[in-house]
Order: sequence, then structure tokens, then C-alpha cells
Amino acid sequence: MKAMSEDYPSTDGPGGTSGARGWLERLGQVLAGEPRDRNELLNMLREAQERHLIGADALDMIEGVLQVSEMQVRDIMIPRVQVVALERDAGREDLLRRIVESGHSRFPVTGETRDEIVGILLAKDMLRYCGGEGAGRFNIREILRPAVFVPESKRLNVLLREFRSSRNHMAIVVDEYGGMAGLVTIEDVLEQIVGEIADEHDVDEDVFVRRHPGNRYTVKALTPIEEFNEHFGTRFGDDEFDTVGGLILHQLGRLPRQGETVAVDGLRFRVLRADKRRIHLLEVMPVAGGDGGGA
Repeated sequence: MKAMSEDYPSTDGPGGTSGARGWLERLGQVLAGEPRDRNELLNMLREAQERHLIGADALDMIEGVLQVSEMQVRDIMIPRVQVVALERDAGREDLLRRIVESGHSRFPVTGETRDEIVGILLAKDMLRYCGGEGAGRFNIREILRPAVFVPESKRLNVLLREFRSSRNHMAIVVDEYGGMAGLVTIEDVLEQIVGEIADEHDVDEDVFVRRHPGNRYTVKALTPIEEFNEHFGTRFGDDEFDTVGGLILHQLGRLPRQGETVAVDGLRFRVLRADKRRIHLLEVMPVAGGDGGGA
């Protein structure tokens, strides 16, 4: 998620107070009829958008704000099985490898069991241990940040307010027994308001494959097998499955977890994004030494 400035807009010009005042005046015109309930309010806003009193983006965000006030953490959290957690007793090299492979910036750190969350590790805090004198005195306990715990039932608008006041970006979601049910980030909440926030793993809507430095690719799971073969020079058949996501499901025989990898015919596939129903995005890299074999 890209950094977001907390500064307020300038008081001059199109994006400043005068622009905001004009937008609020138009919104006031829309609400002059005093809607009696939320559905009537939404209908009035949609009619206002059709009359070009407010823009489509503004309408989407207003609807998102209203929706967030009714949603709970359980509705958007990353489920436990997809959480990439690090072990407190793991070695420095193993931790660095997991961090690089996942591409995340924050990680829950577990103790004796996966339900014992002892803190949050920021990837940037590991930089001092990547070489030189710092590499020999690594102690993960010295750099762990406190973990924030929230129940599954917490309202998203309340969580967002707490994120802003505490400057935390991640919370561990716990179930009624105190076990980890998943995690939620400030990005997950904001996306309910402004829509999906692009990151380095995202691929343009009309593009199936994007190349990155180091002979690394991000590939949509919905990429047709025929198009994938044409791009990578492979010869995967499309008799049993039509997409690359189907290929990976076929190789594993189950729905993979986020961060899981599989090597197929000289290529290594890593799941960048998936949910309980399907795979969304993959990373693809050539396997050193040629044929990658099976799962």
C-alpha cells in the first residue's frame, strides 16, 4: 500500500477549501428533502449523480462509508489459513527468506503455537541485520512491535478510528476462544471505501502478464492457458483446465494458501493473492536448473 499523506489539502485552488465548499453545497442541495432512512438517502444520492450534482467516484465513496459503518471485521479479514506468520525462534536467514518470498511489509510473529502472537515484525526493521556487523547480533525480541488484538465482531468504522488514533496498520483478529481467526489491515478497511488500492503485485485490468526486474512476472490466475503458453513458450494442455489458476489447482489437488509455491515444467509459481474460493494472482519465475517437476 502506498504511503498516504495525513496533511490536509491546500485552502486555495480547485482542490482546496473553495472546491470542498462547492461540493458540500451541492451535497446540501441533494439532502434538502430530508431522507427518512438510509435507502432513501442512497436513492437521492444516486439520482444526484445521474443529474451530475456529484461525481460517480464521490457516490462510490459515500456508499462505501455508509457500508463500513454496518460491516464487521469478520467480513473483510484475511482468514487464518492465509496469514503469513513468522516464528519467533526461527533463524535470521529463514526469516529474511520468508519476508522476501511473501512480499509483505508486516508479519505476525508466533511463539510456542500459532495462536500465541508475541508481536509484529516490520520488514524494514530487518534491514540492519542483512549484512555487516549487525548480522552477528540478531535478536528478534529486540525489534518486535506490540500486537493489537480485535474481536471478529468489531465494527469497521470503529476499527478505522482506532487505526488512525494509534497509528497502527495491522490488527490480529481473535475468535471467542482467544485464538487467532485472521488479521486485518488499515488497507483492507480503506478499500471498502475507495475501492481496491493498487500495489506492486497488481496487474492492469486489460493485461494478464506483467514483467518485473530479475526475470520475475506477475500473472493473473484467469490468464488463458493458450495465452500463457504463447508468452512463456510452454506447452500446457487446456483439455482439463482453461486458465493458469486451474493448472495450479490441478497440480496441488486443492486450493493453495497465499504464499505457497509449486514448480511445474521449469517454472516456479507462487500464490500472491487467493481467498477461500479461488486463486487471484500468481508470481512466475524460471526454476534454476531447468525442469521443476511436480508439486
